[in-house]
Amino acid sequence: MPLTSRANLYLSIRNRLQALKKNRAEFIKASDVNQLYQAVVKQITKLNDVRDDNNVYNNRLDTTLADVFSLLSLFYLTIGKTRDAPATYCQIASMRQILGHMNESAVYNETDLAPFHKRLTDLRQIIQHDAENGKHPKAITKLLERQLTECDLIVQQLQESLAELPPELLPIHQKLVTIRRQLVALAAKEGSQKAELKPLMEELRRIDSTRKDGKFVAGGIVPASQAACSSLLEECFEIAQEIKAHEDSKNVASSLKPIYDRLSEIRRELESLVMTHRWSLRETDLWNYSLSLQEIDKMRVDGNFLDTEGNRPSGQYVLLYLLRRCYGLIYRLLSSSEPVSEELMPIANKLTTVKKCLNEVLKYGGPFNPRELYPYQLALFQIDSMRKDGRFIGADGTIPEGQGIINANLSECHELVSMLKEAMDEGETEEDEDELDDSSDFD
Repeated sequence: MPLTSRANLYLSIRNRLQALKKNRAEFIKASDVNQLYQAVVKQITKLNDVRDDNNVYNNRLDTTLADVFSLLSLFYLTIGKTRDAPATYCQIASMRQILGHMNESAVYNETDLAPFHKRLTDLRQIIQHDAENGKHPKAITKLLERQLTECDLIVQQLQESLAELPPELLPIHQKLVTIRRQLVALAAKEGSQKAELKPLMEELRRIDSTRKDGKFVAGGIVPASQAACSSLLEECFEIAQEIKAHEDSKNVASSLKPIYDRLSEIRRELESLVMTHRWSLRETDLWNYSLSLQEIDKMRVDGNFLDTEGNRPSGQYVLLYLLRRCYGLIYRLLSSSEPVSEELMPIANKLTTVKKCLNEVLKYGGPFNPRELYPYQLALFQIDSMRKDGRFIGADGTIPEGQGIINANLSECHELVSMLKEAMDEGETEEDEDELDDSSDFD
């Protein structure tokens, strides 16, 4: 099949996925997602049959395939299939974006890399488990393993770069990484930054004073591999100078203001989702944010945002900070997705609230009375009555993901109510005994 025809098939699948994403009138059904998944499997299998595994492909077809699989992966998270191999794709892609920026900036340490290394190991176990059990076709697990390997290679490169640093310079490097992050965060803040900038400048000057003839000295010797720390120190001074030179509220040139405004808006919305994702997030909504960030990222030339005349205006660090912050927020939302389908999430959230309230009541003690427990018992009764044969059934008659978690939380809530009842009964018994004692004293 010609490349154009195959690309058009992927575009058709992507359009169907986007149409399903936009439908907010009803919950996303696992059956609809599975139907589109099977269409993707069919096309990927055909593609693998005509391609050489030893070659690297990156054309329009591959770009469209990446879009399709990213969106499909978000659907898997939305329906609660977080432990299925396809759900790992969007998380791997998100990590690759973050790691790519870390590699570009050279601002990271072992502490930064450790969570990514652990998460990649967890995702690899999911993919391998599905591959060994034949849960998904080989074409799918093969594609995912390739993506995972690419991410692993980036982590390995970053670790090798850190390994070149001599032990004597590691504390200095780590301190400079921390200061640089504080500086770019400061540059992105509104209002005056003079008070917060002063201690950071003092720390930079202190670190700079440890150098002799432009080289760091540790224990009376001049360690090798000075370049990483020296360039990082110079960059910190450069960011600090940019902050001082542009003491306005945003530190961004007017030509870059539209990009700044868009990134700030995305950041605000993503930070809001981090706070309320249990109640308001449909994972497929992250697709639009990812596309917007990728479009902004592609505007850079040699790592910089340029104006219409090809110049490098001030505000580069602010924009890169906001861009990387947004990538980080998306990854955080993806990795915190729960194995509960969108359809059952309202029940899960209600149980979480009831459990939290019951624990607070139990924590602060009685006395209790039946009226105080009634709202919780009513809420649990309503949730219990929604089950059929111990399961929550979807609108289409299927069994949505998240049964185990919800039933476990429901049982825990019933146990908490029982504990409160026991405490209430014990309190009544003690009161009766006190009354008997008072009566005997009267006699």
